[in-house]
Amino acid sequence: MQSLAWRKSSRSTQGTSEQCVELAQLPDGIGLRDSKAPDAGNLVLTRQAFADLVQQVKHR
Repeated sequence: MQSLAWRKSSRSTQGTSEQCVELAQLPDGIGLRDSKAPDAGNLVLTRQAFADLVQQVKHR
């Protein structure tokens, strides 16, 4: 399996560096992980679930 290309959220650079989220495009969805603990696991969402999550966060 190829290594995933994780990228840090552009919002992670603002304020404290302790709250960082990284994303990776997967064949069937989007991976999310904590950049402070990359080996602790990740959350995998479908593209639609990720889009819904982003919309919910924007409206808070």
